Amino acid sequence: MSDPVLLDITDGVATVTLNTPEVRNALTTELRTRFRYIVGDLEFNDDVRCVVIKGAGDHFMAGGDIRVMKERLEMSESERRQVIMEGIHLLHLPLFAIRRMGKPVIASIQGAVAGAGMGLVGSCDLAIAADDAIFTLAYCHIGASPDGGSSYFLGRTLGMKQQMELAFLGDRFGPEKAKELGIINWVVPRADLAAETDKLARRLADGPTHAFGNAKRLFNATNHLTMESQMQMEGELIADSMCTEDHAEGVAAFLGKRQPAFKGR
Repeated sequence: MSDPVLLDITDGVATVTLNTPEVRNALTTELRTRFRYIVGDLEFNDDVRCVVIKGAGDHFMAGGDIRVMKERLEMSESERRQVIMEGIHLLHLPLFAIRRMGKPVIASIQGAVAGAGMGLVGSCDLAIAADDAIFTLAYCHIGASPDGGSSYFLGRTLGMKQQMELAFLGDRFGPEKAKELGIINWVVPRADLAAETDKLARRLADGPTHAFGNAKRLFNATNHLTMESQMQMEGELIADSMCTEDHAEGVAAFLGKRQPAFKGR
């Protein structure tokens, strides 16, 4: 049996590949478990300065595994609730880690992005999609409500009417609409996806990693802090950023009219 999630770390860029293309990288238990541990380790790996998440084969992630859902129908209601909640919590852990980690995380998308795949894309800091990508929240088609962080991240991205449209109708839409809605940042030809992802990852991995991490902390906090608390946090974190080697290098490079050589310290 092949590894359900692959990891490659090269020159500060960690590429995490969901690797169950035979089920469109759906959320098997094995994939959830492996993904949790890989992302958890990357959160604390100081040698990694950018993370890319992508899917093997023709698709990014098709959400939950329908075969597993069918098997659960044979369980009692109490057993089913317990198993479902265990799987949900297992998926939540890497999503929390993606939002916490002090480094940029990119979703590189092709093909199907459905259900919890939408939540995974939403958890990433940036998203680049091939022109063949197809998005759908999909849950309504199996009589379910959203999970995998999709309601949280779409709730921070879309207006109320747009959220309900995606949840109630479950229609498919392409990458141009996903970009218009703010779900992704860029659309590129499928043939260029890997190269454009690598270019973006390299740019971020060469950037001021500590400052990027502080920026994530600030933007993560905006929905629950008051203006005064947010601005206090801004002051504390810019002071923190300006005590790094990268800040000193950035100032020197600006004055020297050259490109900075950040080290992530």
